[in-house]
Amino acid sequence: MRGVSFIEYELGDRFKGVVLENEPMSRHTTYRIGGPASYFIQADTLGSLVGVTELLRCCGIPWIVAGKGSNLLVSDEGFEGAVVVLGSEFNACSYNEQAQTFSVGAGCRLSRVVREAFSRGRAGFEFAVGTPGTVGGALRMNAGTSHEYIGSRVLSITSLRPGQGLKRYNASDVAWGYRETSFPYDEIVLECELSTNEGDKEAIRVKMETALSRRRKTQPLSMPSCGSVFRNPERESVGRLIENVGLKGATCGAAQISELHANFIVNRGGARAVEVLALIHAVQDAVGQRYGIELVPEVRFLGFA
Repeated sequence: MRGVSFIEYELGDRFKGVVLENEPMSRHTTYRIGGPASYFIQADTLGSLVGVTELLRCCGIPWIVAGKGSNLLVSDEGFEGAVVVLGSEFNACSYNEQAQTFSVGAGCRLSRVVREAFSRGRAGFEFAVGTPGTVGGALRMNAGTSHEYIGSRVLSITSLRPGQGLKRYNASDVAWGYRETSFPYDEIVLECELSTNEGDKEAIRVKMETALSRRRKTQPLSMPSCGSVFRNPERESVGRLIENVGLKGATCGAAQISELHANFIVNRGGARAVEVLALIHAVQDAVGQRYGIELVPEVRFLGFA
């Protein structure tokens, strides 16, 4: 039987959720890579989230909030801190028929929003079909394509600033850039309101199937990865640059630059974080030397010195 952690002991009945100690992060990332986090905490309610973050702050324990681990590379040594994820209360996805908007928790999978919109014949989320991860993570990095992105759907965002309380932002309060936003990094996204457009259900279905088919043909979706590793430079394709420097298909241990799409590094089975990192650095060095372009990773790094 699992013992009671000090976090559960300190918070008592106020805490609703799960606390796992020395939890391998390979179980919680799409890379299937990563050593243990000192604490892996699922907070199921707002009160639990407030209590946990305050306790971690008071105890001097470093912590981050993660989604489904689809954009995260954790070191092989793990993370001497707490990884917090949003649980049941933050997974809601409700539709307002009158306003024709969605209210979505940050822990909800983006794929669920895509399905819910399609089922109602509402357009605007076709670009996100097949995109892994949570709505909160999508908002953080303004997930999307070169032409469409989640920020264009946002009406408002509610967040928690630990130690200060809840904050509310209108979409216009946030600068939405390519794979980045101006949203404060010391705040936790809790929920958002998303707009929809009237659409033809058959046209939506065709657009989604076309986008998903293109993803399947051009991306290694069947292998563990973090998705795109680097941001595309302005008016350039990272995949093309990596191909041109001869690194498409390159390997380091069980990690490989995908032969299908060079901006993906895949885990062929048992890959280590240090191997993925070596390929990332090799790409940055080669592209930098040949083109003078500094490639910026999209992936987040956790537990590295």
